[in-house]
Amino acid sequence: MGVKQALRSIDAFPRAEDHLLQKTQSGAVVSIVGLLIMATLFLHELSYYLNTLTVHQMSVDLKRGETLPIHVNMTFPSLPCDVLSMDAIDMSGKHEVDLDTNIWKLRLNSHGHIIGTEYISDLVEKGHEHGHSSHKHDGKEEHKNETETEALNLLGFDQAAETMIKKVKQALADGEGCRVYGVLDVQRVAGNFHISVHGLNIYVAQMIFGGSKNVNVSHMIHDLSFGPKYPGIHNPLDDTNRMLHDTSGTFKYYIKIVPTEYRYLSKDVLSTNQYSVTEYFTPMTEFDRTWPAVYFLYDLSPITVTIKEEKRSFLHLITRLCAVLGGTFALTGMLDRWMFRFIESFTKKQSTRSI
Repeated sequence: MGVKQALRSIDAFPRAEDHLLQKTQSGAVVSIVGLLIMATLFLHELSYYLNTLTVHQMSVDLKRGETLPIHVNMTFPSLPCDVLSMDAIDMSGKHEVDLDTNIWKLRLNSHGHIIGTEYISDLVEKGHEHGHSSHKHDGKEEHKNETETEALNLLGFDQAAETMIKKVKQALADGEGCRVYGVLDVQRVAGNFHISVHGLNIYVAQMIFGGSKNVNVSHMIHDLSFGPKYPGIHNPLDDTNRMLHDTSGTFKYYIKIVPTEYRYLSKDVLSTNQYSVTEYFTPMTEFDRTWPAVYFLYDLSPITVTIKEEKRSFLHLITRLCAVLGGTFALTGMLDRWMFRFIESFTKKQSTRSI
């Protein structure tokens, strides 16, 4: 008996007899509100526990001798595919004109619909290898073509160049555009790649456009990334539109690439890159001797960012639930006592006044 009495004396939750308990309407309202709050907080904490946690860490980049993949997907609505070329230059001075990558060009009509597909492994040296196309002309057009042919012969152009010039002029008149997409594999050093009309002979370009100010390099960047995508990545140049009207110039995008590793819960590691960018536009003037282009100048950060997926501890969930639910229960109990005393004092005053 002494042991049982000792145990009862340390009971922190004494029970009152049923006839001593008083249930009130205010207590019922507070109880319902408290249950709703606890249920809401419980669901919130459960969702917080089930969501994956990402932890960011930084370290020095130790990768050497690897290639850098550049995923490009762009549209030039005002330039035919025949005149577009791509070039890549790295910091060591290596000028790659025959990239061992997959690059495709899609011919687009004035409405943006695909009218032809072309595979190219070298976007710089091209133009003279394209197939010939024939068009119907009236008498005035035939006379104009004969005049242009004589002028081209005087400048020393061969038949292939003459055919290309006529083909491109017809494409420009039809409002033809081009979509360029694929993957470039370049050395993992600072460099740049650009898309322009630089692959054309300067005299051919002059015959086609009549001057650099007439080259419209308006473009839409659908996707530009430097590796596979991981959950939550944001490529700032995706869905970028730069349209020119009655002017021309050179676009330069200065890109800072940050090597990134994404570690999944399954322990799989995804090596990729994220980047930041600033851009600059230089309008053409009548004294410029260069031709408009779209440049992407990139540099690599010496710091690698490692992103790890982690699961929150179950004990962490239990601790938060005890704190949240216990705190809510204690707060609603205090609120119930305050309301009961307030109502009790108010009813006593009313009864006193009535007497």
